[in-house]
Amino acid sequence: MPVTDAELSTLASSHDIITIGMKADEVRRSRHGSRTTFVRVATVAGDSGLPVEIPRAAGEVQIVGVPASRASAIERAREVVAAAGKVPVSGFSLADLEGLAAREHVTLRSLLEELQSAGLELVAEAPVDLLQDPRRSIEEVNIAGLSLARLTVYEMPAADAVAWYQRVAALQREVSVVRAFAPLPRRLNRLAPTTGYDDVRRVALARLLVENVPSIQVDWTLYGPKLAQVALTVGADDVDAVSPVDDDTLGRRRAPVEEVCRNIRVAGQEPAERDGRFDSIIR
Repeated sequence: MPVTDAELSTLASSHDIITIGMKADEVRRSRHGSRTTFVRVATVAGDSGLPVEIPRAAGEVQIVGVPASRASAIERAREVVAAAGKVPVSGFSLADLEGLAAREHVTLRSLLEELQSAGLELVAEAPVDLLQDPRRSIEEVNIAGLSLARLTVYEMPAADAVAWYQRVAALQREVSVVRAFAPLPRRLNRLAPTTGYDDVRRVALARLLVENVPSIQVDWTLYGPKLAQVALTVGADDVDAVSPVDDDTLGRRRAPVEEVCRNIRVAGQEPAERDGRFDSIIR
């Protein structure tokens, strides 16, 4: 049952995390049932010429770092795509690509088209609070023939969460191409650190306020299994950045994929592995 505008207004100003979480979980289950997806991401440095090692279990290969130049970004995309085979390759922050296009005196679209021609499938992330022109830049990604792997938040005070999520919902109404939104910040504010309560509330409010984005995502590597498990009970339905390395030196139960599947089941849901295209992976 959809949440009414009146209920949204009340919940957004409420500190009753149990009620907020229950409502968010209702929205989540109405969209996804008990299915929770996760993706195993292999990261590679963005410097061209460096070795490329990709674990066999990777569902997405992500080029990380700020590209030094347009030429090096394109060359690195070619190198990684050649090594990745059929695994989808994502690369770079859209905010960094905005800056690179400006420095190189080219349009963002032309830069994105060159990366797409080099084999890149997805822009790795679009930090909504860092983009110079979120709507236009995300539209350029789509026009260039690329997809956006995830919409993210770089740094955001907890007090501004509701306003930011409303902006994200408005942005999605304009672009309609955002597949997953990760509401928890990539960089923590040292002057105003968040608490577990803040993080859980953010996830729940994101599911309620950004209903037009299919998936609410939590980063396994950045936030850890405990918060990820709680987030899955209050609106999140996708777990990002699971290790692709099958390290069972501490026992099979402690291997990354076993641990994430166990945490998803403890949250009362069913794990479903996917790749960077959001296609299912059956192993």
